[in-house]
Amino acid sequence: MSYILGYDPITLREQVDPRACAERLDEIGEQRSLPALLERVWLLKVLGRLEDSLVLSEQSVRVARMAGTRKDLLRARILHASVLHFRGAYAAAEQELTSCAYEAEGQGWNAIAAFALQHRGKVFYDSEDFVSARADFKQALFLRQESGATDDQLEATLLAIDAADRRRAGAVVAS
Repeated sequence: MSYILGYDPITLREQVDPRACAERLDEIGEQRSLPALLERVWLLKVLGRLEDSLVLSEQSVRVARMAGTRKDLLRARILHASVLHFRGAYAAAEQELTSCAYEAEGQGWNAIAAFALQHRGKVFYDSEDFVSARADFKQALFLRQESGATDDQLEATLLAIDAADRRRAGAVVAS
């Protein structure tokens, strides 16, 4: 079940049903498997519980490093970077996402590279670097198309490209 109802067209943040997310968080409880940890990190993040999400995301990276695959580790690092982004640590998030995108692209893991680039684009977007944001979103779109992404993923990326274009055009008019 997807807890994402859509994306805010201005902030690009996930729109979720907070009650359903809180119920799922209670349902997962204190499970320690990597998938459960990653889901808890994301749920805490979208519920705005960023301190708890940060602590758990750091734990999920350690677990992935010790017991997961390289793909698992990349996913955990990308999620950790997205928490840093939500906390306003743009430089740290950008650096981590860049590293993850390069590694995933080098391995030919297009879906994971697209995931990292989509998130890095959001960091640039929130930093008001709309040209870099758009470039990352376009690359994410290409990689998602190549990897056979779902319509929902493609739509989210197209929404992000459109938002970056609108914000860039607005910034040019304002100057």
